[in-house]
Amino acid sequence: MTSHRTRRRFLEATGLAGVVALAGCSGNGGDGSDGGDGGDGSDGGDTETRLSWHAGGTGGTYYPLSNEIKTIVEANTDFSLNVQSTGASVENVGSLADESADFALIQNDIAYFAKNGTGIDTFQDNAIENLQGVATLYPETITVVTLADSGIETLGDLSGATINTGDLGSGTQVNANQILEAVGITDYNEQNAGFSQASEQLANGDIDAAFVVGGWPVGAIEDLANTNDVNIVPITGENRAAVKDAASWFADDTIPAGTYTGVDEAVETVAVQAMIATNSGVPADTVESVTAAIFDNLDELSIKTEFITVDSAQDGMSIELHEGAAAYFDA
Repeated sequence: MTSHRTRRRFLEATGLAGVVALAGCSGNGGDGSDGGDGGDGSDGGDTETRLSWHAGGTGGTYYPLSNEIKTIVEANTDFSLNVQSTGASVENVGSLADESADFALIQNDIAYFAKNGTGIDTFQDNAIENLQGVATLYPETITVVTLADSGIETLGDLSGATINTGDLGSGTQVNANQILEAVGITDYNEQNAGFSQASEQLANGDIDAAFVVGGWPVGAIEDLANTNDVNIVPITGENRAAVKDAASWFADDTIPAGTYTGVDEAVETVAVQAMIATNSGVPADTVESVTAAIFDNLDELSIKTEFITVDSAQDGMSIELHEGAAAYFDA
């Protein structure tokens, strides 16, 4: 049986080298699922105007939001964006570290760990010094999803279960293991796959539950709920308190009633924060231009629009701001 300890040993063994190696391949989502390149991958023009933007898997929120940002940036600057589907946060940090990505979406907790060389084994004593922030965007809700007939109603019911904790090395996996440890769940069989595959595993009865981290509604959960009766397991009461005591970056969150088909009552849970990150090697004027294009044209977004604003764009910023982003927000 594959245990959570086996996965942690893998992360500890790979360390920073493993993170950078992950950056060289398309993985499956910390905020999504399927790998592959976004768009048609045929951006033309000078290499100085082509920018690489690493998102998440196609089953989450990072990928479609990134493609909306691509449209806005290309319409309002001379830059073209190549949006790539990846394993999201942890993998994206590796891409920023080796500068194969100019921009990426990551979780604010993962950003803090990476910048400070702490928090999780992957970054322990391996600080990513060139990692810099651009803007925070929206809460990334922790969703624990099961089928309605699973018998899993609370986090405690996950003991002994087969759980998809997200892609190996993803921010989702990090959060899932943090939460399970915080509430004392140590006996479980861990599976690792992106959101779309996790939904298929649930539908096929291959797993009992899955952790999904992303802004609601998450496409993969929507698709599952449209064909199966699902249950969203709450993180509330003593469990919520334990999770927040164990990690200060978790905040209270609620999945509204009706977000998913058949889930007719609001579900209490916790969240981290999604953010845009870059690296110190990207020129200040490039970062300022891209930042301005996005935040001067927020009315062209259709995803998470109730959260993404200029006024809130530094809320929860956990790392040093890139000078180009600072130039825009301080203007």
